[in-house]
Amino acid sequence: MRAIVTAGARNLHVVEQPEPQPAAGEVTVRVGFGGICGSDLHYHAHGANGAALVRELLTLGHEIAGVVESAGAGLESDVVGRLVVVHPATPCPPAGCTDGRGLNRLRSGTYLGSAAHFPHTQGAFADRIVVRADQLRFVDDSVPARRAALAEPLAVALHAVSQAGGDFQGLDVLISGAGPIGCLAVAGARRAGAQSITVSDLHQAPLDVARSVGADVTLLLGSAEVPTAAFDVVIEASGAPAAVNAAIKAVRDGGTVVQLGILPPGPHPFDLGQLITREVTLRGSQRFDVELDAAVELLARAPELDAIITHVFAPDKAVEAFEMAADSSRSCKVLLDFGA
Repeated sequence: MRAIVTAGARNLHVVEQPEPQPAAGEVTVRVGFGGICGSDLHYHAHGANGAALVRELLTLGHEIAGVVESAGAGLESDVVGRLVVVHPATPCPPAGCTDGRGLNRLRSGTYLGSAAHFPHTQGAFADRIVVRADQLRFVDDSVPARRAALAEPLAVALHAVSQAGGDFQGLDVLISGAGPIGCLAVAGARRAGAQSITVSDLHQAPLDVARSVGADVTLLLGSAEVPTAAFDVVIEASGAPAAVNAAIKAVRDGGTVVQLGILPPGPHPFDLGQLITREVTLRGSQRFDVELDAAVELLARAPELDAIITHVFAPDKAVEAFEMAADSSRSCKVLLDFGA
């Protein structure tokens, strides 16, 4: 079968690998679509994602939708043929999970397509993958497989909404950054009852996508200014260090800023004095815990999210797909079509 692997920076290949076989309690999923994530782009561009350095061949990918092809011993056969998405997190053994952390913060847990541990946790950009049956989430038949591939990043966005309190009834919300996660955060904020949703970005094309999925106002930075102290909640989804101070400046006194975008490694100068004098809450948001179920349900009711998918490539065009995904002025979510 085909798999998309990296051997380090700018060393991406499509290779042939043996087809995996499910053990007891596992299933084989024939992959339909896989979404290219920011972490995949970091592994491709730098051979690392933060402190996670590629030290062996790593199959990338964790945002996938596919069809259950076979089930291992002990599982009901009626799961075969079902459209599913996969929770990428593998929890640590129960003895190591006594600190009450969610799946997104387990110290010894793993994640599909991650070099955080050695041996690496191989990912899902392949014709077939084997996962535990409890990692499956079944998708409504009305949802196209390519939209289902948005479930994992949508769960990331929903977790950020949860970190901001979860109830946005009557609130004015700013989302900084109109990349795939930022646009999906629009859907999350709308689901949470936001009164108004403003999205800012440096490029017009992603702002057009944000408008398509429900943003009330879009601001092209450089041509428009973000209002000061105008928003109850700011979700910072760009990951640009300068955007953090801008987010703190944009939130109202007593409001909440959620840092969702992944910042570059190392210290950064932030105006933390405003957190004190204006009693602003600043919270981090890492991946997601239980929000994948809500994401699957929301996808069945939100066909407008199809607009986030701007490009689809065959696996043999993986390098071109990654280059397109890295160009935020031209693309939003880029998918790989494995043809299941």
